[in-house]
Amino acid sequence: MIIKTKQDEIQNYLIDASNTKGFCDAVYIPENVFEVAEVIKEANEKKQSVTISGNGTGLTGARVPQGGIVISTEKLNKIIEINTKEYFAIVEPGVLLSELQDAVKSKGLLYPPDPTEPNCFIGGTVATNASGARTFKYGPTRDYVEELEIILPGGDFLNLNRGENFADDLSLSLKTSSGKDIKLTLPDYEMPKTKNASGYFCKRNMDAIDLFIGSEGTLGVITKIKSKLLPMPAEVISCILFFESEKSALNFLTKARDKSYRTRAVNKNDSIDAAALEFFDENSLNFLVNDYSNIPPNAKAAVWFEQQCKENEDILLEQWTDLFLEYGGKEEDAWFALTEKDKENIIGFRHTISTNVNEYITLNNFRKLGTDVAVPDEKLIDFYYAIKKDVEEKKLDYVIYGHLGNSHLHLNMLPKTEEEFTVGKLLYKNICNRAINLGGTFSAEHGVGKNKTEYLVEMYGQENVNKMRMLKKTLDPNYILGVGNIFEKE
Repeated sequence: MIIKTKQDEIQNYLIDASNTKGFCDAVYIPENVFEVAEVIKEANEKKQSVTISGNGTGLTGARVPQGGIVISTEKLNKIIEINTKEYFAIVEPGVLLSELQDAVKSKGLLYPPDPTEPNCFIGGTVATNASGARTFKYGPTRDYVEELEIILPGGDFLNLNRGENFADDLSLSLKTSSGKDIKLTLPDYEMPKTKNASGYFCKRNMDAIDLFIGSEGTLGVITKIKSKLLPMPAEVISCILFFESEKSALNFLTKARDKSYRTRAVNKNDSIDAAALEFFDENSLNFLVNDYSNIPPNAKAAVWFEQQCKENEDILLEQWTDLFLEYGGKEEDAWFALTEKDKENIIGFRHTISTNVNEYITLNNFRKLGTDVAVPDEKLIDFYYAIKKDVEEKKLDYVIYGHLGNSHLHLNMLPKTEEEFTVGKLLYKNICNRAINLGGTFSAEHGVGKNKTEYLVEMYGQENVNKMRMLKKTLDPNYILGVGNIFEKE
């Protein structure tokens, strides 16, 4: 085990991609699960707060400590097994997403969750129920987690297998490896029907494993993960389509979304069925033009789609092209990926906008003001124009992009001064509350962390947040894990 206490050695553990900053007494880097259990048990006895640290790619401050100690999972980085017959992988939490994806791809398999940052740790994606572009078809991380090994605050191990332990209505029983029985009462709140990563996943008769997925390091330390895999699709169509009007791009996207839903409903494989359906506004394109000089100068918006196919690529491309032309598109204003390198370049285009935004906020030393909101599909267009109007009235620079196939968008404000940052913070709050009031969520994929705790109360109400807190205290009586994540400090 490596232990770091010198401040110049631990600075990298005191910040994340949102530019949230913190402090701690020491960083522990265990090399096996037994060392993790040892550190957790000792901290629990001392009632010392513990923050679990992934690779720092999060955007909510969840891995940023506010005192106590940090446990980094960076040395728990083994791919234990990739099973090509039963389609699963077993990994430790410090495995990079890109490493797992490359490993399974080499065996003709697919791990569908694809958060934008490929250098995130798998443990972090489970802790936040992360998603990504392909969530439009495949769903979030939760849908692929089959088993978890978890170390609870007292140092006990908890092993959960999907399909083996269900709540009895709102009562959930857990048994640790040492034979200890834990009785939990689940909150009875209603979760939004949109894509959502806000607070604990709780519902009647739920699978026990789902409580820990998305719990943001507040209930236990995830030390082993078994994930479901899928066969790698034979071919992938990947295109970026540029539009001369924003309205045309949004109408195209919603039509493609609805066509995809209908295709899945009847289980067809020869019609439009996007795996990814992403949007970029004009400001995003301007923010990218230095990296991609071939963006058409007349473009006001763009849509990226991806569809997997077998032997019907030509038929599907024709359908997509016809739909593009229907909404005023020009074939010369489209990037079609014809080679594997072209596909990588298009994915790079999508990732570069996030990278550029993060570099901007770091350079200007602001905390990130990027929304992670989702709303019901039928509310998307009105919501989009409403929040765009709000930010323009405040004369703030901004970009809007993201997973509009899931009615989930990232509006990133780009303040230039402290005064603009203050205005942006208030506007951010208004946008989150607007999404909540429409039946959506303030956090569709990034989690709550330390930066969004006030919105959890807006979304669920104080009484339900108190129920979540009581659930945590049953598993973590000394309140040492992830202090400040999801809930404000007591």
